Amino acid sequence: MSTQTPMAWPRYDHPDDLAAIEAVPLAARGLPATSYDLLRRAADQWPGRTALTVLPDAASWRTPRERTHADLLADVHRTANALHRLGVRRPDAVALLAPNCDELVTALLAAQLAGIATPVNPALARDHVAELVRRAGARVVVTAAPELDPEAFATGAELARRGLVDHVLLLSPTGGPAAPLPSVENATVARLADIAAERPADRFLGEPPTSTDLAAFFHTGGTTGAPKLAAHTHANEVSDAWMIAADSVLDDDSVVFAALPLFHVNALVVTLLAPLFRGRRVVWAGPAGYRDITLYAEFWRIVEHYRIATMSAVPTVYAVLAGCPVDGTDIASMRCAMVGASALPDGVRANFETATGIPLLEGYGLTEATCASVRGFLDVRRPGSVGRRLPYQNIRIADPDTGAELPAGETGTVLISGPTVFPGYVQGRTADGHLISGQGTVTDGWLDTGDLGHLDADGFLHLTGRAKDLIIRGGHNIDPRGIEDALLSHPAVTGAQAVGQPDERAGEVPVAYVTLSDGTVGEDDLRAWAAAHVGEAAAAPKAVRVLDALPVTAVGKPYKLALRADATRRVLGEVLDDVEHVAEIRADTDSGSVTVTVTLRTPAPAGTAEEVARRVAGFALTCHVVEQQPGDA
Repeated sequence: MSTQTPMAWPRYDHPDDLAAIEAVPLAARGLPATSYDLLRRAADQWPGRTALTVLPDAASWRTPRERTHADLLADVHRTANALHRLGVRRPDAVALLAPNCDELVTALLAAQLAGIATPVNPALARDHVAELVRRAGARVVVTAAPELDPEAFATGAELARRGLVDHVLLLSPTGGPAAPLPSVENATVARLADIAAERPADRFLGEPPTSTDLAAFFHTGGTTGAPKLAAHTHANEVSDAWMIAADSVLDDDSVVFAALPLFHVNALVVTLLAPLFRGRRVVWAGPAGYRDITLYAEFWRIVEHYRIATMSAVPTVYAVLAGCPVDGTDIASMRCAMVGASALPDGVRANFETATGIPLLEGYGLTEATCASVRGFLDVRRPGSVGRRLPYQNIRIADPDTGAELPAGETGTVLISGPTVFPGYVQGRTADGHLISGQGTVTDGWLDTGDLGHLDADGFLHLTGRAKDLIIRGGHNIDPRGIEDALLSHPAVTGAQAVGQPDERAGEVPVAYVTLSDGTVGEDDLRAWAAAHVGEAAAAPKAVRVLDALPVTAVGKPYKLALRADATRRVLGEVLDDVEHVAEIRADTDSGSVTVTVTLRTPAPAGTAEEVARRVAGFALTCHVVEQQPGDA
């Protein structure tokens, strides 16, 4: 392997640094072509430096599994060679279905070297997992052994029973003993570590990837309905990782804490690939990540022990950490904490920074633009903004109806262009390769994010919501963020989400769902508070409902479809309250729409189904009226 000189990093801790950075073309910066080249570079420059510290679980943070950069490269070689021996070639996808563990990091990087990594959330419905694997065309699944995650293993075994995969490769718990090898119908079964141990560690025996080759397929959205599968090239991942690693706030010795699941692009790009650029150590949480309750009790001791300099998480994590006492631990190493995936409420920022003294560095991005496109700055705070664009990426605001570019201060659709914009969504696999299409999402190199926002006079991006989340009341667009901010200003409100509830006359009316720090305030009082604090009368919520917890996706993003379904069930429950033979009202969501099924107890009087349909007709909903089947409760 040839020795490479360390990369010269530009100064990048202020928004004014962008011009100087971009004076050098990205192509002239000598970036590694692929994630494999990036890994080789790290092993060449820092062979003995610790790359990974993986905790078995939060309670066992003192006994991690550690590997150097040289160790990691050798393990990736072995594992990629094992996949190659099983027939995985450059255009072939490898599905990865497991919670975070030491072996999963290796498996993901090896899958990108031998073929195309396809990490999948093991908590998805099995039909959704099967559809993603079918679309990717994967014939090999790397999944958790039963002792690591029995549900993930059962899903992997189900893929084999359905004939979708030929090989089921098992991952063991970090630092834990392996149980006897289970059998799986229709597939060969082996522990990935066992078959990798027999393969060469000094090189990859297959064809290494190039910058334009596909590196990974990441699913996005789709907690109901079939998730989309976004394709990333090696150039997408490496360029975005470089933009993140260029941050001058952290030096090369800074330690990063990682706990987001590796089926999410943030975990791969922000907490794995970006640290490889600088030879930084990454401390990985156990398989439950931020869902491990013990982690919060131990967190500040972990920061003190490993001298953590930064972390990446979603707002809900920081809301919890704000209430975890520091108790005299030395957390001075923590320079900042990165936050993204959903809007950061002002109250969460204030509570966390006041409790810890650690500033939150907000960012913005999406899977279709690889990961990150915008970042904030510690010394240039811009209230309400998520920051300025990253180097070599461009952002403009377009009129949602005409597509015309809007001037500073005007709200429209956020568009992104640059080297991180993905090729498109994976439609399927044929004998000639994967079918990938960006139609309707990417036009002339510009990605339509589906988000609404505006740029201020200095180029800082201010998000105002999702286009699909707009509440349209009688033709008037209402931004739910204004309702949510009004409710979050109440001292007892810890979380708020506003959605549109179907209405016969207005089409939709706003309603809100909140969580509270205590139960001393009632829903009527909250509704009055919101009405007094929203910017316009039309945005005053018709109802405010208190929940124990607001629904979120597996990576902590707000899940408004569940709330829209709940709002639909409630309003139709009122409309059909006096129809005696209504047994159940179910509202299902798929791709942003709501479908209602009304089940009637049998025998229902003649005309009952027609009466239900008549009453629901004014709500512009898809509604099915069915009769209860024998044996139904």
